Amino acid sequence: MTQPSQSEALGTLRVQIDSLDQQLLSLLNQRAKVAEQVGEIKRAEGSPFFRPDRVAQVIEKIQKANQGPLQNAHVASIWREIMSACLALEAPQRVAVLGPQGTFCEQAAIEFFGSAANLIYCANFDEVFHATAAGTAQYGVVGMENSTEGVVARSLDLFLRSPVHVVGEVSLLVRHNLLRQVNHLDGIEVVMAHPQALAQCQGWLSQHLPNAERRAVSSNAEGARLAATHPAWAGLASERAAAQFGLHIVAHAIQDEAYNRTRFAVISLPQTLAMPPASGKDCTSLVVSVPNRPGAVHDLLVPLKNNGVSMTRFESRPAKSGQWEYYFYIDIAGHPSQPHVAAALKELQGLCAFYKVLGAYPVSE
Repeated sequence: MTQPSQSEALGTLRVQIDSLDQQLLSLLNQRAKVAEQVGEIKRAEGSPFFRPDRVAQVIEKIQKANQGPLQNAHVASIWREIMSACLALEAPQRVAVLGPQGTFCEQAAIEFFGSAANLIYCANFDEVFHATAAGTAQYGVVGMENSTEGVVARSLDLFLRSPVHVVGEVSLLVRHNLLRQVNHLDGIEVVMAHPQALAQCQGWLSQHLPNAERRAVSSNAEGARLAATHPAWAGLASERAAAQFGLHIVAHAIQDEAYNRTRFAVISLPQTLAMPPASGKDCTSLVVSVPNRPGAVHDLLVPLKNNGVSMTRFESRPAKSGQWEYYFYIDIAGHPSQPHVAAALKELQGLCAFYKVLGAYPVSE
């Protein structure tokens, strides 16, 4: 019996794939119809449409059932997009991000909400906070800290007075690429990017473009957009931004630290989404100030130690009162619903002149 040729075997496999695709499409549309019914019930009850804890539960359940060969990370990406598309049928989620298109902030939002979210592009983090607090957007995504350069100071300052709280986080591996109209380094006069990106690439820039001006702009994507307007200008941005503005990637991944991550916070008004329930791996963020007396800062640590609570971040920012006073931003491991965390927070609050919980949320992997 004659064996089928490779082309015939390939044709047979493609027919199978086409058939499976049709089955998948039918099942996805069935799921979407059920999601629409869920949306009608949520609308009648007035309950939130987007539940990040529910998304996490569904993905975890699917990953546990996965028998391969798909990797769990890919399964998670697929299901996040499925749920995002279905949620868009229930009620499209408006999410404020730093613009223009192509920012890492945009990428973080897509990782958290899926690509079906309705993104609102803002010129700076001030606008992201304002849009979220005013209700123009239901959620916002803002940079919090970088593994190389530390905190994003403006975000911390904005949290102090804003009514929003943190409901989630995304930890994003950030690779900065040098983007330009032409595919070589010759003749670059200006390199434009967000100040954090310029700082994260200062070693490479000093070695390869020592005479180029480093010009800070509102976002990396804005630097890429400007680079597309002038042949002697270059930007530091993502591959997504290169595709968005039709630029060449002259040099890949030029950040000074190979393991360069940025942590983004997902924010909302409490009435939009309440504090997520404990997941078992949570972070609680707060900002406090203490009376200006000897040992006051040391005393902040005592309630945490006494109750077995681990502090994962401690930052200070000037209170801008002219009196050399400071606010302290603290992250602790755990959730306020846990008794030992609740006890520590109660003791801590009693020591503070100012005390505000910024949010409690699952830690990003």
